[in-house]
Amino acid sequence: MVLLIHHPVSPFSRKIRVLMSEKKMLFVLKEEEPWNLSQDLYKINPAGSLPVFVFDGNVVAGNYAISEFLEEISPEAKTLPQDPRARAEVRRLVEWFDEKFYREVYRNIVAEKIFRRFSSGEAPDSRILKIGLNNLAFHLEYLDWLAEQRNYLAGDEFSLADITAAAHLSIIDYLGDIPWDSYRNAKIWYSKIKSRPSFKDILKDNIRGILPAKHYANLDF
Repeated sequence: MVLLIHHPVSPFSRKIRVLMSEKKMLFVLKEEEPWNLSQDLYKINPAGSLPVFVFDGNVVAGNYAISEFLEEISPEAKTLPQDPRARAEVRRLVEWFDEKFYREVYRNIVAEKIFRRFSSGEAPDSRILKIGLNNLAFHLEYLDWLAEQRNYLAGDEFSLADITAAAHLSIIDYLGDIPWDSYRNAKIWYSKIKSRPSFKDILKDNIRGILPAKHYANLDF
């Protein structure tokens, strides 16, 4: 059995779920709350991060390690190109969203709206939210530019860069904080990604006590 320990609000978990679905892998999900991780989770991943991939008694932890592992064991449906320069561009954009977007947007919006609510019962800090929304505008401008120049974010072909970006953006979109109409090219790109069969389960996610934006699961917005 293949088990993925995850949480719907974790962009890294969403990324691996979509990647596994692209590779037609069957897996079982087990939820762990990022703000209240169990001791069992720490026993198999001392870093205390999600997701964790478990198969045949083996554990692979960390989204970078899991994505590379899946790419190596499943040569079908490659999400990293063969050309070294093209592969470097995919990895650059993966890092952009997993590091820069996560730090500048996710932490200031999702952590405020969701983590604070469930971990301490506190309302989000409006000052921090404003910073996150301002940062989001910068990232959407860059995303819109990429989508105008290319068929997909890293080039002509769908890749791990698209999966990673969509995984992060989908959580912000769930909360209704993305003004898609102001970023036409990014909107068209995201519509292509969320129309893929691998994305359908992401669009069914529900965060306890928080309803998704009305357009969230609408493939045509």
